[in-house]
Amino acid sequence: MTTAPSIDPTLEVQRQELAQLISKHATAPHGPASAIDDLYLVRYTENVRSVPTLAQPALCILAQGSKSLFLGDEQYAYDPLHYMVVSVTLPLSGVKLDASPENPSLGIRMDLDPAEISQLIAESGPMLVPNLPSGRGLYVERTDPQLLDALLRLVRLLDTPRDIDMLAPLIRREILYRLLRGPQGYRLYEIALANSQTHRVCQAITWLNQNYQQPLRIEQLAREVHLSISTLHHRFKAVTSMSPLQYQKQLRLQEARRLMLNDGLEAAVAAYRVGYESPSQFSREYSRLYGAPPIRDVARLRASAC
Repeated sequence: MTTAPSIDPTLEVQRQELAQLISKHATAPHGPASAIDDLYLVRYTENVRSVPTLAQPALCILAQGSKSLFLGDEQYAYDPLHYMVVSVTLPLSGVKLDASPENPSLGIRMDLDPAEISQLIAESGPMLVPNLPSGRGLYVERTDPQLLDALLRLVRLLDTPRDIDMLAPLIRREILYRLLRGPQGYRLYEIALANSQTHRVCQAITWLNQNYQQPLRIEQLAREVHLSISTLHHRFKAVTSMSPLQYQKQLRLQEARRLMLNDGLEAAVAAYRVGYESPSQFSREYSRLYGAPPIRDVARLRASAC
């Protein structure tokens, strides 16, 4: 028989204060960034079952509620006792979030800049981060009071806007430092090291995000990031759970959906715009990802938004 993990009293006090601050400052579920750069406060009062989305590097933490998501076939879940880090740009296949007006989901997202992490490592010197095999570009770890204290101090600055410009950058550096020194900090560390294979995989991810419309020639991509073809395949799948071709397909389908929904493009035009030459292939792969052909899926989304 397993027992639930004990709750640190300090952590619980911090969690309650963070929930109060988010309730005070979060004005809408998908509101703009807060007065602090790259910091978002999130509040949901109803269940969310989102469709595939492209997640950018970020630290995500909940003060209330729970959240689960899928990277390929792998499920990740976190709650107020755990935080999630997305270290590279990843296409997620869906998000589930449980919330209600009586028990809203309250959380924060702090976007991460790999260049900022690199600068911190360069200025800090050796950090004795363990050298471990490459893992996913997404992980969940148990929250500790030191990290949550730093996040709390960052969010508290919203009550004293005059202090943001001076203090927010300092607290952000502390948060990054604590992530790097955390149990899975090596995942962020290896991404920031210019000569590491994982950093080169990140360059491949960036290239794919910028050139997803182009036919993918794996030999060209391997040369672009200075890796052998076999190493690129192995490391890319270790970080993203998918091959470069599967990753590109997700990018294309998500962008095609956005073009049809937001710009009103017909399915064939959107398919061509994102790099498909065969409308029938586009329709098959779209249906496999979204559960319905393009026309029916977009009509359903528009109806649900009314």
